[in-house]
Amino acid sequence: MTIDKVRRNMLKTSSAGIIATAFGTTTAQAQSQAMGAANLQINAFHVEHEFKPLAFKSSLLDGLSARLIDSHWANNYGGSVRALNTVNKRLAEALAATDTPAFIYNDLKREHLMRTGSVILHEYYFDNLGGDGKAPASVRSLLAASFGDFNRWETEYRKIGAGLGGGAGWVVLAYNRHFEVLENYWMADHMHSPADSVPLLVMDMYEHSYQMDYGSATARYIDAFFSNINWDEVMLRIEALARTAK
Repeated sequence: MTIDKVRRNMLKTSSAGIIATAFGTTTAQAQSQAMGAANLQINAFHVEHEFKPLAFKSSLLDGLSARLIDSHWANNYGGSVRALNTVNKRLAEALAATDTPAFIYNDLKREHLMRTGSVILHEYYFDNLGGDGKAPASVRSLLAASFGDFNRWETEYRKIGAGLGGGAGWVVLAYNRHFEVLENYWMADHMHSPADSVPLLVMDMYEHSYQMDYGSATARYIDAFFSNINWDEVMLRIEALARTAK
């Protein structure tokens, strides 16, 4: 299903029906996906995560310096990739040792959850940078259908980011499969995300994402983020969701 077909469906249906039509998954499809997952032969404790390279030249961003982006990618994102690989190894060792106390194992699992969230959210974040910030009509229509109009969506997204300024967290536009709705989410950290939701646009609000360029001027960073959104990547994420409806 193309993004144009998604938009046409939106014009014909109610708010709930819009998302169900575009992104719904049938029971038969869900069962088929579950059967496919059962056949995966991946050892959960021996996945070696690799750094995902930036899809753009950091020197070409508008208002976000190469120094900031390169440091963020290598140290914050990169640090979480390295840590996640280490935690996976430690988990395998701890599980194999019969005398590992449950509270020690739980500490490792907490770190595993945090690092997993950090790696994934950072990859979404960097992948949705590198564009010109101009949302195409198809995406504007999709967001308008869920939020009343595009500007209303953007106002809320920016307001959530401003509220997180000076602290830590993420702002995430996501499709919630359970409620069948597009929503903006406030997230305080890497570990607590809305259940059964798929990120479409992610903004990092940890201080490391802007302090080097803007100090505590959070609003200026948010402006820069919007100037560099890669809406083509957001469209690809929407289309990937739409394909599940086939």
